[in-house]
Amino acid sequence: MTSEPPSPPVVPPLHSPKSPVWPTFPFQREGSRVWERGGVSARDLPSPLPTKRTRTYSATARASAGPVFKGVCKQFSRSQGHGFITPENGSEDIFVHVSDIEGDYVPVEGDEVTYKMCPIPPKNQKFQAVEVVLTQLAPHTPHETWSGQVVGS
Repeated sequence: MTSEPPSPPVVPPLHSPKSPVWPTFPFQREGSRVWERGGVSARDLPSPLPTKRTRTYSATARASAGPVFKGVCKQFSRSQGHGFITPENGSEDIFVHVSDIEGDYVPVEGDEVTYKMCPIPPKNQKFQAVEVVLTQLAPHTPHETWSGQVVGS
């Protein structure tokens, strides 16, 4: 009587449920149509710009210790959460994030503001406005509070 040794049980290979076994073509990368159709959308990615909440303590301390600048609000979009300030000295426009605006009013074009500057990582070549305070509301322009109430000025 010949008996063959028992064969080992067949175990399927382990695979991560979130990643395919073989790379698919075209590879999913930002800007490709595959990226836009499914998976991760661009709006789900975190913003590369530091907000008041994500800024490091040292960056906040350096900005707070810096000089105060004056400028005029060039544009601000409440729905997008950011805008730009034109500096008083006429240099390049400065980015401002909604989390860095202090006070009761949403800035509109023509509002005079004071602000401090903080470098934007990773290269720290550009700056964003922090500690933005509206000092003079634009005349004859309705202003909105953060709670949504419209106030004429």
